[in-house]
Amino acid sequence: MKKKQASSVKERFLRYIGIETTSSAESEECPSAPGQLELGKLLRKELKEAGAENVVLTEKGYVYGHLPATAGLEKVPCFGLIAHMDTSDAASGKNVKPRSVKYTGKPIPLGKSGRVLGEKQFPELASLRGDTLLVTDGTTLLGADDKAGCAEIVAALERIVKEKIPHGPLSFAFTPDEEIGRGMDHFQPEKFGASFAFTVDGGAVDVFEWENFNAAEAVLSFQGIAVHPGSAKGKMVNALSLAWEFHSLLPADEVPEKTEKYEGFFFLHAVEGSSSQAKVRYLLRDHDASKFRARKKRVQDAVHALQKKYGKEAVSCRVEDQYCNMAVVLKKYPFLKTLAFSAMKKAFLSPRVEPIRGGTDGARLSCMGVPCPNLGTGGGNFHGEYEFVSVEKMEKSVEILINIVEGAVKKFAKTGKRRYSSSRG
Repeated sequence: MKKKQASSVKERFLRYIGIETTSSAESEECPSAPGQLELGKLLRKELKEAGAENVVLTEKGYVYGHLPATAGLEKVPCFGLIAHMDTSDAASGKNVKPRSVKYTGKPIPLGKSGRVLGEKQFPELASLRGDTLLVTDGTTLLGADDKAGCAEIVAALERIVKEKIPHGPLSFAFTPDEEIGRGMDHFQPEKFGASFAFTVDGGAVDVFEWENFNAAEAVLSFQGIAVHPGSAKGKMVNALSLAWEFHSLLPADEVPEKTEKYEGFFFLHAVEGSSSQAKVRYLLRDHDASKFRARKKRVQDAVHALQKKYGKEAVSCRVEDQYCNMAVVLKKYPFLKTLAFSAMKKAFLSPRVEPIRGGTDGARLSCMGVPCPNLGTGGGNFHGEYEFVSVEKMEKSVEILINIVEGAVKKFAKTGKRRYSSSRG
């Protein structure tokens, strides 16, 4: 019988992006789109083929797998790796047509779309000269967020098993609906079984992320009074005008396109309606907890101002927290940063820390008792048609994951102590 050849991380990634997994906030199902179950079945199969045991796909679309420790290393704390299967609805994820390009620094035309991927608009591409980039045809996103993470985790597992790399107990999980904030809604930490974990859901592979936004969504409903515009004077109340007036009460410079690093924002995410009724959604984000509370209060103050002016029935508001800054938890476990930095240096990278201007499954999982910082996938320009991923950086990510596994053994194997484990033990 011919021995099955190992599958490269690139090959895995190309298989995964062939399945449409766009999540939908409008759906009440979990997962919110059937393609996520299809990818879950493929990941279940590939985890088993790579050597994982006790691999399951739950009815909610979560995939779990485990790799028992190398003999004698059972006392090393269980480390987990997590990626999400869904893609953002900000651009189509259907019929993705990837193209492989050896990047020289010249702008890359994205199919016949008229879009061009280049350093003028995306200067970070300069660091990838000489790499092989996988890009889109300009009509869909690519899916590197986070199918690159999925591919890298399975590829790392395959190498650990095939090369007999000594390791402690390892856990793997692939989650649905992360992009709509539901990735941890039905996650089962006890089934996952890890004391510590890393999400593989970032961009540059030399970046370690252990702090993220505090996040909330504000949903506002505006009730107008519809009257024929020909006889509207003194009678009409335009719901869309109310929404715009509300927006004018928020600081104009505190928006995503004018902020960076640790600066928070109010993001006008969606608007729908007519002169009669309108609904508006805002995303509120800030790393600092006190500033985050102030943002929520700013929204409520603006609502009260409009209610005072037009009546309570004119506007209503619901603000719901989505996730918190995982730094509150992770700063108690500095060895996770040391472990990741050592793994990156071993891969000949110069590691750096950056804040996440968003959130991950790891943010919620950290607050659930499993400390879980974030690592990069090698991709960029997520959530849009300009998305790309570097094949060489995907391979580097696999190397980093293996280095972390080896580093955990080096740190914990001699003492056998679990004093650094989470509250779940």
